[in-house]
Amino acid sequence: MYTVRPTRLSSLNIFVVRNEVDPNCAYHCDAVSAVLSTAEEIDFAGGDRISLDAADGVVLTGSTAGVYESDSHEWITEQAQLVRDLIDREIPTLGICFGHQLVHSALGGTVEHVGMTAGLVEATMVDDPLFEGVGPVVVSLHGDVVTEPADELEVIASAPHAQVFATRHRNAPLWTVQFHPEITAGHRERLVDDFNWQEAEFSFADVTAGRIFQNFVRIVDERTG
Repeated sequence: MYTVRPTRLSSLNIFVVRNEVDPNCAYHCDAVSAVLSTAEEIDFAGGDRISLDAADGVVLTGSTAGVYESDSHEWITEQAQLVRDLIDREIPTLGICFGHQLVHSALGGTVEHVGMTAGLVEATMVDDPLFEGVGPVVVSLHGDVVTEPADELEVIASAPHAQVFATRHRNAPLWTVQFHPEITAGHRERLVDDFNWQEAEFSFADVTAGRIFQNFVRIVDERTG
């Protein structure tokens, strides 16, 4: 598993905002926290909230909930406001899968359910600091996609099944990725059982997306320094 050096993280106040509503699927949130080993976990779906006065950086995790399910998950509306506050304060933010979709929804984009994609896909990525050292093969594990991106966000990666595969805010230090940089070969058995995971053309040996966390920490470090 790819990890970020604890010594680099220890001086930064990075928060991992956990959004999973199904305890049986929380391993993807656990994986983010394992990579960012000294970050503080905020169980947002469980009722925890974050003080932005103490935040150097924030990561919004994935979830089996849909961003359009705010009637049954009221915290989704609260997190949409959190996104807007993060932008206003220019706090570096990384949204993953559900986090990616929530950012777009919060800023006026459209998210729709299109059916599950569970496998390794090849993305087309632009040159961006978040993608330094990251190859094009990434973990796709989602049933919803952003069909209309928010005006404030520009597309920085696309895939055959999801044209809005990663985005960057035009002014604020905010990035979103539809794919899962935290998922590794160690999760394969769970992926097969839970999502009918398929590996065909690519293998986990091709995946280097875990470097995204190192790149994000570097971005946070540079802005706080």
